[in-house]
Amino acid sequence: MDALVPVQSAGQRLPLRLVSPSLHRCIGSVSIRRSVSGFAMDTRISSRSPSQFTIRSQQSDLKESLGGVASSSDVRIKEWEVDMYQNELAISQGIRIRRKPPSKAPLGYSGPFELRLLNGQVADSPSNILEEITWFKDQEVSRMKELNPLEALKKAVENAPPTRDFVGALRMAHQRTGFPGLIAEVKKASPSRGILKENFDPVEIAQAYERGGAACLSVLTDQKYFKGGFENLEAIRSAGVKCPLLCKEFVVDPWQIYYARSKGADAVLLIAAILTDLEITYLLKLSKKLGLAALVEVHDEREMGRVLGIEGIELVGINNRSLETFKVDISNTKKLLEGEHGRQIREKDMIVVGESGLFTPDDIAYVQAAGVKAVLVGESIVKQNDPEKGIAGLFGRNISQT
Repeated sequence: MDALVPVQSAGQRLPLRLVSPSLHRCIGSVSIRRSVSGFAMDTRISSRSPSQFTIRSQQSDLKESLGGVASSSDVRIKEWEVDMYQNELAISQGIRIRRKPPSKAPLGYSGPFELRLLNGQVADSPSNILEEITWFKDQEVSRMKELNPLEALKKAVENAPPTRDFVGALRMAHQRTGFPGLIAEVKKASPSRGILKENFDPVEIAQAYERGGAACLSVLTDQKYFKGGFENLEAIRSAGVKCPLLCKEFVVDPWQIYYARSKGADAVLLIAAILTDLEITYLLKLSKKLGLAALVEVHDEREMGRVLGIEGIELVGINNRSLETFKVDISNTKKLLEGEHGRQIREKDMIVVGESGLFTPDDIAYVQAAGVKAVLVGESIVKQNDPEKGIAGLFGRNISQT
């Protein structure tokens, strides 16, 4: 994120000049009605800062805003300025993950942004695995949108079966067992651990998790880094598994919410490390409109503070894995649930989901004592020859209803 900054004059930021009619901004109190990632938002959203989404205006919009005479160079410059402004907004919220590789200004550009050189050169390679995944995901989604237009997805969603109550299933499991509700993860591989299970049958694993007492399932849909796929999500839903399904994807575009819903998801993952507050707010509203729950994931105190300031969040996931080092420390959960943060979570009756580093009954007891009411577990149970026994071993006893 810190590779891009606005030029400053006499200690003041110069204003960004955006003239597209689909980008109405009044800094301070903002009412936004504009194109998001190539399609229009469904609702008006008011906030104090614009979104970081890739809000590239369509060329027709830009030509209209420039009197119908905009050149392709004009379009490229305006789109580039939007990307740079989005970067500045993300920096202001402490987001370190860049959504795209840094790019030089188009030829002929003269405006408020410049490149900051890091040690004499622009940092043009990903700084960590999440940034690498995010850059790839942006390109992947662009290709997928061409094959699956939004209008077609909306029709598919209309014909999709009703969603199941993801949040309710977690609450019921917690009440029934006295343990945190289990979100068992159907995952073949991860960037940090490699292949977790060679003989990988997603439906068989999902059915075993359900028999073992899982309240919900998380299904990895990223193919390149986790060897997953949306076909796994579809297959598990079609097989009659009753557990509500979380689509474990790296969401960078609202289109992905529609796509997840069309493929059988009951919930989606939103990662605060790559999404601004307004993006999370909009995606929450879109998810609710489509009947989906949203698990909003945080990694540190700053992200937790941001998320607690956003209305409408019911599920907060605390990932104990560092984005920079991939080191896991489950004390991160306790740290983020202490003091004022913990008080707000209890006051709002949020469900906190502990993620990463949970392998033993002692681990479960530790995060439960910290305030966790659900856990998302993959590696420690998917690697077992018998996932049902793996779940019993994780909790120290059988948590199934049989």
